[in-house]
This record gives sequence, C-alpha cells and structure tokens, in this order.
Amino acid sequence: MTQPNVTVLSANISGGSESGNLYRPFSVFSVLTLTLLAMLVMATFVWNLLVLVTILRVRTFHRVPHNLVASMAISDVMVAGLVMPLSLVRELYSRRWILGRALCQVWISCDVLCCTASIWNVTAIALDRYWSITRHLEYTLKTRKRISNVMIGLTWLLSSVISLSPLFGWGETYSEDSLACQVSQAPSYTVFSTFGAFYLPLCVVLFVYWKIYKATKFRIGSRKTNTITPMAEVIEVKEAERRPQMAFTVRHATVSFQTDGETWREQKERRAALMVGILIGVFVLCWIPFFLAELIIPLCSCDIPPVWKSVFLWLGYSNSFFNPLIYTAFNKNYNNAFRNLFSRQR
Repeated sequence: MTQPNVTVLSANISGGSESGNLYRPFSVFSVLTLTLLAMLVMATFVWNLLVLVTILRVRTFHRVPHNLVASMAISDVMVAGLVMPLSLVRELYSRRWILGRALCQVWISCDVLCCTASIWNVTAIALDRYWSITRHLEYTLKTRKRISNVMIGLTWLLSSVISLSPLFGWGETYSEDSLACQVSQAPSYTVFSTFGAFYLPLCVVLFVYWKIYKATKFRIGSRKTNTITPMAEVIEVKEAERRPQMAFTVRHATVSFQTDGETWREQKERRAALMVGILIGVFVLCWIPFFLAELIIPLCSCDIPPVWKSVFLWLGYSNSFFNPLIYTAFNKNYNNAFRNLFSRQR
C-alpha cells in the first residue's frame, strides 16, 4: 500500500511543484538507500519464489498446511514483483507518478490486493496452527483441508473487494495536475480499507496467539508424575462355567510413570507456538506504523515528515521478506527440501 508525498530521497529533493523538475542529483546516502531497497526487492522475490518452487516439486508438500504457505508466498511474490519495483521507481521522481492514470490504477489495485492478501494469509496460518494445537482430535486432515481452502478463498475475495472498490468510484487514486498516485483518501474508504486489511486481522491474530499460549502452557504445566494404585484384594476372573476358575491377587501394586522430557507432540506444539508468535510479532512491528499513519492522517488532516512515511511504507513491504524466512526456519522439512533442490541442480 502506498502513501502520498513520501520519499526516501527527501534530502535531495526540494518541495517544488514544477512537473518538469522531476529528477535531482543523488547523494551518496540516497544511492545507498536505493541500493538497499533494490536488494530487498530482489531478495523478497527470490526467497518467496524458492518456497513456491519447493512446494510444487515436493509431493509431500501438496497438502495442508503447505497450501496456506503457498498462498502466502504467492501474495508476497506479487508484492515483490508488481508493487515494490514501481514504488522504487516512484521514489526516484519525488513520489510523483509519470506512468499515466491507467497504470496508476493497476498499480494501486495490485498494491492493496497483494498486501492485504499477505496479511490475511498470515492470519490464516495462525488460525490453522491454533486449531491443530487446541483441537487436534476434531481437526482431522479432511476438515483441515476443507477449512484451509475456505480461508484461502475468503482471503483473496476480501482482498479483491478492498483493492477494487476505488475503481468503482470510491475515491480517486490519480491526480494529473500534481502527478499523484495514491490510495483513495476518502475518509469512509480509509476506515473500511484499514480495518479490513489490518486492524481486523490484527485482532484475530492477537486473540489466536493468546489462546495458543494458554493452551501450550496448560499442557506443559499439567505434565506430572501419574500414579495408579489398585486396591489390595483378590480379583476373580471367570472365563466360562465349564473351564477352570482362574484367580490372581494384586497386593498394593503401584504403577508409576513419568516422562523425563517433552513428548514429540509437545515439542511440535512448542515449536508451532514459537513460530506463530514470531510470525505475528514481526507482522505487527512491520505494519502497525504504516496503518496508524494511514488511518490517522486522512481523518485528522494532519501530516508527518515525508521521510517517516517512507520508512513506514517500506517497513510494511519488508514483511513479505520476513514471512518465508520465519516459516521455513521452524520447519526442518523445508530446509531438507532446499538442500535437495540445490544438490540436484549441481
């Protein structure tokens, strides 16, 4: 998502409004900043594309929850391939759009669509982990597949509704006079888009992680020594009237069992809870500055320095880089698949 009048080159670009004066010399700091942003774009695209290729080539990944990861990778690849490069070009021209109205509308729609889908895919993964930890008996593979497909469909449907609404008259995205290309600043659309794209999924993921934390803490805390002490009495077992009677005596028998370490399932749940926690934490840190500014500025008619707007914008984009890193770091299957993929190429 984009924000008007933002530039990482503010140190070199004056506030003049002449449409012909779009290009200014770059300082060393500006060149370094643009280089880092270009590296971020390439790294985000390559890493998410690698995740997609791995899911497609490894047959064991053709199931839940990897379909959710694939949906997240698709949205993040689109952010890196369609949104970030044009945003970087826009920075070169003092946040002015020189590519025309049609491409502006396409770019803004892709921006909102991909970023919103990326955020809701994170939410879907958190919900899937929550149900698999807290309801693993009822949350069977068949149920999990059906629910995950529904979540993926709703993710892209909601993202499409939010991104395409301005095309049907809900605010303006392009101004030919000022060469401005921006998300619709209509107050009603601002509230609708920010709550639908961020604040609602934020509430969901925070609630989900709180429940995951409580469930994981309860299970680990309840793992204690269990003792069974039968009563000391003679128990007669009669199999049939014609057969000899059999009897055995249990005298104060005590059966004790204790797990010295975590079970396999407890380790899996702990890793899943940690992964979801880091995924949610990075998501909040990356996007909350941008969406706070996106909601407050149009409603209060106030402003913040352009350099901070630019920082907030690219910090949000960087979430698409961190998503695959976090998920694959906590999944040994992906690490093994990556090694096999590169070894075959050799």
